Amino acid sequence: MWKKGIAGLLTGAAVLAIAGGTAAAQTHELKVSHFLPPGHTMHKELVRWAAELKQKSGGRLLLAIFPASQMGPMPRQFDLARTGVADIAFSLHGGTPGRYPLTEIGSLPYLVKSSASASRAQTMLIPEYLYKEYVGLKALYNIIVPPLNMNMAKKKITRVEDVKGLRIRHAGKIFAQVIQQLGGTPVAVQPAASADALAKGIVDGAMFPYEAALAFKLGTVCKYVIEPGWSAATFSLMMNPAKYASLPADLRKLIDDTTGPEAAARIGAAFEKADIAGKTYMQQHAEIVVIKGKELERFQTLVAPVTERFLKELEGKGLPARAVYARFKKLAAQ
Repeated sequence: MWKKGIAGLLTGAAVLAIAGGTAAAQTHELKVSHFLPPGHTMHKELVRWAAELKQKSGGRLLLAIFPASQMGPMPRQFDLARTGVADIAFSLHGGTPGRYPLTEIGSLPYLVKSSASASRAQTMLIPEYLYKEYVGLKALYNIIVPPLNMNMAKKKITRVEDVKGLRIRHAGKIFAQVIQQLGGTPVAVQPAASADALAKGIVDGAMFPYEAALAFKLGTVCKYVIEPGWSAATFSLMMNPAKYASLPADLRKLIDDTTGPEAAARIGAAFEKADIAGKTYMQQHAEIVVIKGKELERFQTLVAPVTERFLKELEGKGLPARAVYARFKKLAAQ
């Protein structure tokens, strides 16, 4: 009886060990969705991240990446992750105006100087303030791209008055307010449709950083690019919390270790590098017009009320807008 009992215990332990080993060796594939083309900087980063996760996990954590809105249009990306249709999604906060108001503070005019420092700063704000906006999502990091220039199909802009009456593709609420402040008409156009909208005259211009102008091939339809950019766009890489919780502890740690503020800074730096390549591309197709001196001061003075109105609007809703604005500026300066 004693020997049979010991044999039973040993058999049970062996089964548990095998089961535990099987669980530890199980492969987990995560579906990653985004709306950008395969040539875009962010798609390349996700491909790089997938290789890193595969290598560091010994092949146990894999990413299946679906670019170019294959799983759904840009405004639905975060909801794909929230509902679990996708496990991870990357998208633009401005694509769903009003849902991420404190995050969109990063888009206020002439605020962002460096994509690397701004991306790191806003990612650091997630556990302090921004997590309240991300109900049903786990934010892995935020990215703020370099300021968006005006890419013009036909008209050359050299002064404030030149913007009046122009139809401009924008990237969210704050961008729309800046365009209106300058006398233009903001028009909502999906990023991938922007070149076609410019070619057909649906819009006169479109706001994009240089790296996106290259990714969306705006050089084929634009004759002018107007610098400096007014505002920068904010993005997030979001994960479904239930999917994250279902992963083994070591794989959760691997995701944590490869995301966060320092990853955001590195990716922001990659966007800055891509912006240089994008500018070279646009210089081959369009004239670069740099607004400076007193005329730049006129632009800055005219759009300054956008910042005050936006912060006041959010504070009227009980949101700590000025605290977030001040904290962001301090972190981005470090």
